[in-house]
Amino acid sequence: MTFANTDYLYLLAVIPAMALFGAWMILRRRAAVSRLGDPDLIARLSAGVDWRSRRARNALWIIALALAAVAFARPQWGSEIQVLERQGVQLVIALDISQSMLAEDVKPSRLERAKLEVNSLLERLDGDEVGLVLFSGAAFLQFPLTFDYAAARTYIDNARPGLISLPGTAIGEAIESAMPAFDETRPGQKVIIIMTDGENHEGDPMAAVEEARREGAVIYTVGFGSGAGEPIPAMDSWGRQEGYKRDRAGNVAISRLDEATLREIAGAGGGRYYRAAASGAMQALAAELDALQQESVEAEFETRNIERFQVFLALAALLLIAIELLPDRVGPWLARRRKEAA
Repeated sequence: MTFANTDYLYLLAVIPAMALFGAWMILRRRAAVSRLGDPDLIARLSAGVDWRSRRARNALWIIALALAAVAFARPQWGSEIQVLERQGVQLVIALDISQSMLAEDVKPSRLERAKLEVNSLLERLDGDEVGLVLFSGAAFLQFPLTFDYAAARTYIDNARPGLISLPGTAIGEAIESAMPAFDETRPGQKVIIIMTDGENHEGDPMAAVEEARREGAVIYTVGFGSGAGEPIPAMDSWGRQEGYKRDRAGNVAISRLDEATLREIAGAGGGRYYRAAASGAMQALAAELDALQQESVEAEFETRNIERFQVFLALAALLLIAIELLPDRVGPWLARRRKEAA
């Protein structure tokens, strides 16, 4: 026999002390009663008390406490083999935090809308690990795969352009930064979701997409912005807007959603492109992840000890019931016989 919570077994050491204390109290009560007066008179007055039943109740209380202590220690004997099925995908979200994501053609801004969509997606996840890559002109893994969605939301809410000083939109580098986050020992589907406006991408991201596909990852893209474009707000060191960014010619810079590039990346990555402003886009993406989750089933065989605490807990409960059923006083006939004997 083994015990899962051995700390509760220390309670068994207290029970003998309780029994000795109870015996001492009985002897002390008898001594006190003997000093009250005539023993025959006291015997006649207490003839109706069932002393044997009271002693039995005290003994049953001690046994019930001992059984309860053993039950809390969770005794185990025997074993069984259980099949555990785990569903879930390994999901890394690549979030664009470049200056162009501050444009407000998607309210309240492209970046804030992306954060809202990511948090909405987290609420739909069930059993999926999630990681976060932040990128603009460079990329880095903000946090690795985790089931701690609360911590993930904190990092997402704090994402801002100032975390990466290099301008641009390095989608290829974001994909490369996401790949080391996956656990190769797990069979779950690896998924990368790129949330960006796709504009001013650095280099050719298709090489990174092809490498990710060879390693078994599926890539989805979500576009934020509009084809008409929107000026890019210029922020001071305090995060306050001070006009709009301008190009080298002095004209206000307009940022536009590059859907063609995002469609190409998603197509080559085995996923789909979604436009955030489209009705039901994120619901469709969540449904895609649900479908991947059902396909990604990991079966494990685990040998577990069989819990037997129920036996001891049931015996303790039966003793407590028996304690309540034991009478505190004897019947009238026996009480009369005791008085006559006294």
